[in-house]
Amino acid sequence: MANSALPLPSEASAVSEAPAAEPRKPAVRPRHAASLILLRETAAGPEVLMGLRGAKARFMPNRLVFPGGRVDAGDTRLPAAREPGDITRAHLEKNANPALARALPRTAIRELTEETGLEFGTPPDLSPLDYLCRAVTPSDQPIRFNARFLVAPADAARGTLGGSGELEGLRWFRVEDALALDLARITRNVLEELTIWRGLPAEVRAAPRRTPWYRTYGGTRARSWE
Repeated sequence: MANSALPLPSEASAVSEAPAAEPRKPAVRPRHAASLILLRETAAGPEVLMGLRGAKARFMPNRLVFPGGRVDAGDTRLPAAREPGDITRAHLEKNANPALARALPRTAIRELTEETGLEFGTPPDLSPLDYLCRAVTPSDQPIRFNARFLVAPADAARGTLGGSGELEGLRWFRVEDALALDLARITRNVLEELTIWRGLPAEVRAAPRRTPWYRTYGGTRARSWE
């Protein structure tokens, strides 16, 4: 007597040939990073210093970006003529321990000098830096950063544009013109935050306040506060 509990040949074949679900790869842990937005006020409108990442760059190739990069282990030890103001430091410490909060502005200045040739003195004066926002690269990306974006007036920097060549075509862009370009989403978000920040009264900038940060859920970019 046939055993009705046994699968028919076609059923058995279907079971054995079904592809196994691929294991989900764990998200890459984001590295801490800092970028510096140099802001220049002109009669034609505000301008920011930006450059194009090369086609062979591992992260954001062929994209217009601000000078910046990941925190290096030695950044906490870099001497400074003056530290960031109390408000900027408080913003940096919201999601960073004291050592990381100390390193982040130094990272931003070091990367600026390496990538553009501009500097804030030797040792650097960090007091002109203001905090703008934070952004975390989506979890499905192979290279991720937990990046803080800082702002400083252009006249705080000195030197001639040059740098390491990591950023091509370095120049000043009117914010309005930059927003009309095909920018990475987070770069556009940061420029929009800069526009909001510029519109704040001086007394608001100089006082404790909530600051924006960006992260992605299920492919949707979310703007939160911290």
